[in-house]
Amino acid sequence: MIRLVHEILAACRPYLARTTAVAVIVGTILCAINQLDMLLAGRATALTWLKVVLTYLVPFVVSNYGVLAATRSRADPVGTARPDIT
Repeated sequence: MIRLVHEILAACRPYLARTTAVAVIVGTILCAINQLDMLLAGRATALTWLKVVLTYLVPFVVSNYGVLAATRSRADPVGTARPDIT
C-alpha cells in the first residue's frame, strides 16, 4: 500500500498545479449548482460543508487518477499495464 501511494505521488507530482486548478474550477461549478442556495441562506450544516469538501476532492482525485493512467499507458504502449488501485 505504501509503495502504491509513493508511486501515485511520484507520477502525479509534476501535474499537481494543473490537477488542483481543475479541481478548483470544476469543484466551484459543482458547488454552485448543488450547495450555493444553502450556503447563501446561511443554512449550511456540517453535512453541507462535508458535501462541499467532497465536491472539490472528487475532481482532484479523478484528475490525478487520469494522470496516473496516462503516465502508465505511455510507459507501456502495448497496453498490458493497468492502474492497480487496490
